[in-house]
Amino acid sequence: MCGIAGVLVPAGAPSPPEEMLADMIAALRHRGPDGSRIRVDGQVGLAHARLSIIDPKGGWQPIHNPDRTVWVIFNGEIFNHVELRESLKRQGHRFYTDSDTEVIVHLYDRYGDAFVEHLNGQFAIALHDLRQQRVVLARDRVGIRPLYFSREGGVFSFASEVKSLYARHAQPRGLDTRALGELFSFWSTLGTRTVFSGVEQLAPGHLMAIDLRDPALTPQVRRYWQWRHLPEDVSGRSEDDVAEELHALLVDAVRLQLRADVPVGAYLSGGLDSSVIATLIRRHTRTPLRTFSLGFADAEFDERPFQRLLADSLGTEHSEIVVSHADIADAFRRAVLHAESPLVRTAPVPMMLLAGHVRQAGYKVVLTGEGADEVFAGYDLFKEAKLRRFMAVQPDSRWRGRLLDRLYPYLAHSPVRSRGFAEQFFQEGAEQRSQPWFAHLPRVRSTQRVLRFLHPDLREQLQAWDPVRTLAAELPDGIAAWPALARDQYVESSTLLSGYLLSSQGDRMSMAQSVEGRYPFLDHRVIELANRLPARYKLRGLDEKHILKRAMRRELPDAVLRRPKQPYRAPDSGCFFANGDALPWVKDALQPDRVAASGLFDTTAVAHLVEKCRSGRAIGFPDNMAFVGILSTLALHESLIRPQGQA
Repeated sequence: MCGIAGVLVPAGAPSPPEEMLADMIAALRHRGPDGSRIRVDGQVGLAHARLSIIDPKGGWQPIHNPDRTVWVIFNGEIFNHVELRESLKRQGHRFYTDSDTEVIVHLYDRYGDAFVEHLNGQFAIALHDLRQQRVVLARDRVGIRPLYFSREGGVFSFASEVKSLYARHAQPRGLDTRALGELFSFWSTLGTRTVFSGVEQLAPGHLMAIDLRDPALTPQVRRYWQWRHLPEDVSGRSEDDVAEELHALLVDAVRLQLRADVPVGAYLSGGLDSSVIATLIRRHTRTPLRTFSLGFADAEFDERPFQRLLADSLGTEHSEIVVSHADIADAFRRAVLHAESPLVRTAPVPMMLLAGHVRQAGYKVVLTGEGADEVFAGYDLFKEAKLRRFMAVQPDSRWRGRLLDRLYPYLAHSPVRSRGFAEQFFQEGAEQRSQPWFAHLPRVRSTQRVLRFLHPDLREQLQAWDPVRTLAAELPDGIAAWPALARDQYVESSTLLSGYLLSSQGDRMSMAQSVEGRYPFLDHRVIELANRLPARYKLRGLDEKHILKRAMRRELPDAVLRRPKQPYRAPDSGCFFANGDALPWVKDALQPDRVAASGLFDTTAVAHLVEKCRSGRAIGFPDNMAFVGILSTLALHESLIRPQGQA
């Protein structure tokens, strides 16, 4: 894992200054604390900050091909590099390092831009081809590793994080109003948009090529992979056969992702997904199992008894941290700075603190269970959508009440306890039940409460904007013909997964502590297998992740297999108040003059919300998300946007 940055200038312009590249890569030191390298050749400057994991002595980047005509920097890991290296050697290729990085230039020499299709990994790649005078950028299939770019004053720049682009100093700073609308609807921006004006991101599963002979340095982009429903493929096989195939594939995915020249640990949350990963490590590899867990001082959110149950069962070397309300508040602004995005929940903050615990224990790499809920339909959202579709067709069914009672067993204040509210919630958008976004309408409506607090000028800019129409423009052709669950899973994977869970709550929080997270459930082979399965293999009635449980039935304790799904959550607005008042820094940040100076929010509306939260009258998710969204947006503005004006 590393940080990358680069600058491309038009032909005839002075080469990118090394001093500028040094500033850019210095901004990414947390991603690569083990050292950095810079290379400038004509129109192209490349910079790399290294977190040494594979071939610590020989894997310094940029790395080149044998005749030094192709150079590469990349952030991430190529998990199948051993197999690729052996295949390339049989074809006559010769290597000068043992790193996974060198495999990339040899694959490019042999396959051109199709090199990326041979990779099993998580990556953001920048490759300079001197022969063809071009630069190629590529991002992994599901967007685990970030890659941002901007075009300003005829110069094309790219980097692992936006703060690196801002280190160029020529990059104007500002927040994009439309992007804020997207984020406060879907928890993430859509497509290539970011919350920063003039800054885009390369979308997951895409490759970009830039011809250096083109005076405008116009990028050409193509998609090389897409999460999509595939023809169902279970004919002639029993459910147990499919479960065994999945089990074998997960074992192989874990085996590949354990590859490293440094110790590798695993997160243990107490739920099914991390338990699967930890169990497969223990039962099917020789890697010593070191596990790390996150607990909460607030019992409503704490899962330590379940974490300890599995740690004891597997006999792991285990440690945990316990996070309090005060811990979340203290680390909140730092988390926002690293997330480079407004947040609508505080959940990323404890993940950053957990990564710090991992780093202090001497580990640079952890495997996590992230992705299983998207791949195997684990979220409440999928169950909600199934019930909402059922109720839309059979509104008078006598089963309706019993089904509602099976949802949200983990919530202290479950919405279904108020039957009137629950029925209104589950009937929402019934007329759109055949649309791909149907499952997500309640989340969109709940999150959009933040938009009510925007400055009147920003609300006016968004008045004609329709979030659903924006999402519809991003959907793949033919999605309307997919099964309902497949549609729901696609929208979830293309919004919450890549734009929030793998970014704000994933890569950014672990790399803030110089720790690399790995995700076996997001091996593209696992995704493709799951996407070929009928919906009943994933969501059997209201039993989520059915085939995954079936695959692990001989290896996991019944207490884990039968435990109701409890999504990871953290305390929200209550963290920022103590003894009946806002914490000093929070009170200062939300002063009317500070809010007004940002130009982002309506000062009167914000003041009313703050008082509501202070007095303990915040109502459920909408108020909590609004408060956290406002506070995080102001913190982001203070840390990354306003400094330009102060300079």
